[in-house]
Amino acid sequence: MDSDVLTRAGQADAAPSPSASDPLWWRSAVIYQVYVRSFADGNGDGTGDLAGVRARLGYLKDLGVDAIWFNPWYPSPLADGGYDVQDYRDIHPQFGTLAEAEALIEEALALGIRTIIDVVPNHISDQHPWFQEALAAGPGSPERERFWFHPGKGADGSEIPTHWVSSFQGETWTRTTDPDGTPGEWYLHMFTPEQPDLNWNHPDVRREHEEILKFWFDRGVAGVRIDSAALLIKDADLPEVGEKPDHPTEDRDELHDVYRSWRAIADSYPGTRVLVGEIWVPDIDRFTAYLRPDEMHTAFNFDFLARPWGASAFRESISATLAAHAPVGAPSTWVLSNHDVTRPVTRYGREDTAFAFLKKRFGVPTDPQLGLHRARAAALLVAALPGSLYIYQGDELGLPEVEDLPLELIEDPMHFRSGGTDPGRDGCRVPLPWSGDASPFGFGPEQSDPWLPQPADWSALTVAAQHSDPGSTLNLYREALRLRRELPELGDGPLEWWDDAVAGDADVLAFTRGPGFACVVNAGDDPVPLPAGTTLLLSSTPLERGALPGNATAWLRTDAATDPTPTITHTTEAGAPRG
Repeated sequence: MDSDVLTRAGQADAAPSPSASDPLWWRSAVIYQVYVRSFADGNGDGTGDLAGVRARLGYLKDLGVDAIWFNPWYPSPLADGGYDVQDYRDIHPQFGTLAEAEALIEEALALGIRTIIDVVPNHISDQHPWFQEALAAGPGSPERERFWFHPGKGADGSEIPTHWVSSFQGETWTRTTDPDGTPGEWYLHMFTPEQPDLNWNHPDVRREHEEILKFWFDRGVAGVRIDSAALLIKDADLPEVGEKPDHPTEDRDELHDVYRSWRAIADSYPGTRVLVGEIWVPDIDRFTAYLRPDEMHTAFNFDFLARPWGASAFRESISATLAAHAPVGAPSTWVLSNHDVTRPVTRYGREDTAFAFLKKRFGVPTDPQLGLHRARAAALLVAALPGSLYIYQGDELGLPEVEDLPLELIEDPMHFRSGGTDPGRDGCRVPLPWSGDASPFGFGPEQSDPWLPQPADWSALTVAAQHSDPGSTLNLYREALRLRRELPELGDGPLEWWDDAVAGDADVLAFTRGPGFACVVNAGDDPVPLPAGTTLLLSSTPLERGALPGNATAWLRTDAATDPTPTITHTTEAGAPRG
């Protein structure tokens, strides 16, 4: 595959810029998550950067995405992959410059691709000027009021103020040392000690984050993804969990005032600037309270992501999600993975296909072929559901989790804070393979070493290898996103379960999207016949004598007489999906 085609495909015939007057673009958008450090390396230092992203914008346009969501790209010591932000008004020097970010936003928009950035309001880096000033100022100072500094318990203050548990396991308080060398106050960090929590009861904290939103909206970003959005507010009494009806650190009612103020800022800009929440709240009604018309536009639906493989589990999650979103008028979001989660190809090949952070361990066996079949089927399922769709970089290539990284190269704090039992999240953050037969597989210039090693057998999974293979996972995604864009039934809109098509088979899931489109998922192992009177548009696995194989999804036209789209069977000569 020609390298110019690989990097610049689609730019010559770029679509017009999205209209600033389109207020509903976000309700059906396909949003591609870019983990900059691992996307593409433009300068050969082994780390992905904005130059690499800019060179691959044509690839994203050809894939068919509407927006790019960037993980934090700000200056950071990288104690937690950039989620320890040191300066929100600049770009990490490993990634590039603020001018490059501004150019990227403009270039992507010219291709019809909006930009969404990450903010991390719960905490900042311990190297942020605010925290360094607080340490220097000492107990009782105004500088410390922006954080959660507190004396310890016990006669000598040596006992932690609370026993709250970190999201990364372990304790949530670290003791400071006073200038004279004696032990001082403790400070709160719900993640790592390098990420001190901000005190959202302080006006400086609220004002600063409102100014950060304006800074990036002024530079053309179309939205903001809010990390750990349900954790900002803490109970100032510092009760232990269970001492009061409300949780002391999670999903507190005062949060909604914060997001109402953010929504007012977003609404003051043209073109609908969206707020997207990362909200891990198990109660679906509490979850959707964040999506009322004057708060966030959308939030990640982690319930579906965490479900085990199976028709009943999928249907239960889809039904509950759609029902909860309906009263607030918000679209659902659908996502199979992200930079924190085991990749679907690996997860769906395991005996336990559900996802939970605390269950991650080394050496869990997986069936990669079964996982690939299921990941492809799940990709078509979520692409057919109402609302917006998120794709994590590399899922469109069918990449597996890299589970044999050398221990000395693991950087994720989740690994270290678990005492080494949790493999961490680096396995889904390995740099992407673009072309070639050996590392760095086009991620950077030849002879450059990616910051995490790529598996030697990834040559068949590169973009170049999959580009001309009609049965590749990349081309499955491309075709699915093309149909999603062209078929009026897909994207935001109604869904109805098609129980007549299931015929009582507990392993089969079927629904319609309007009168002309249907999706059938066979989550079992045995082939099932497709409903009579339908025409195949796309399938994740080739049909077997007209039947849908196990662990496969089919998109169907239910009114072939008026079908303007050619019938497509997504197959390979060998009869099995590749890549």
